[in-house]
Amino acid sequence: TDADPGPLPVPVLDLNDTRAVADFILAEVGLPLRSDLRFDRVAVVDWSSAATPSPAQPGADAIWIGLAGEGVEQASYYRTRAAAEAALHDLVAAERAAGRRLLIGFDFPLGYPAGFAGRLTGSAQARAVWRWLAARISDAPDNANNRFAVAAAINAQFGGAGPFWGRPASADLPGLPPVKAVDYARLGLQERRLVEQLVPRAQPVWKCYTTGSVGGQALMGLPVIHRLANLPGVAVWPFDAPDMPVVLAEVYPSLLAPQVAALGGIRDAAQVRLLAR
Repeated sequence: TDADPGPLPVPVLDLNDTRAVADFILAEVGLPLRSDLRFDRVAVVDWSSAATPSPAQPGADAIWIGLAGEGVEQASYYRTRAAAEAALHDLVAAERAAGRRLLIGFDFPLGYPAGFAGRLTGSAQARAVWRWLAARISDAPDNANNRFAVAAAINAQFGGAGPFWGRPASADLPGLPPVKAVDYARLGLQERRLVEQLVPRAQPVWKCYTTGSVGGQALMGLPVIHRLANLPGVAVWPFDAPDMPVVLAEVYPSLLAPQVAALGGIRDAAQVRLLAR
């Protein structure tokens, strides 16, 4: 409550003291109070699979990284994936050197529906997929990349019937259909992970082109996850226990759309700052 109820036979917590309420709940259900697992700073990454550098003037539909914590709240703009990845490596090194715990949230899928990893790599582990993609995705300093060709190669490995779809009409890749023409039941894969079933407006991980092409973002982002995950002191949740100094996880900035719209300005910049906060 935020009022004074007078003497009561139960604990009384300030309605606005989020930490006290959370600690009370943890204690009541018997979970340990691990102050060493609290994050000191949170970064949120709005990724892009663009094939050319974003404009020099900051705008939407580019890479933005929000950062929040004691004494800092900012949103930074990056024209290329190479520049953004370098900034993330620097951020991890700086936060570790300062002795702070860091959570980095990425707005693309960190995993695929059950069964995909094993059939692609022979190992039913997300890390095997990240490693497989890191060995095959090329991503030049100017954002030129081969994501459509890699998606077509994966389709070929699955017998040429999917699971990826979506490409520019100019791309000569018969193995990657320009529109969805996949029978996922016959293929033996789910079209949507559980999270996309719970959030229906979320796009499926197989969509590689046009608005909401999270499939393309994942193909270009998972090699970055692979490289970051191999740094000392970095864990990836939920695949690892979140007890390392740096934890990477999947996040959904678009769930804050109403609050972001109320802030105005560049949508992508506002949403990474707000979610990091």
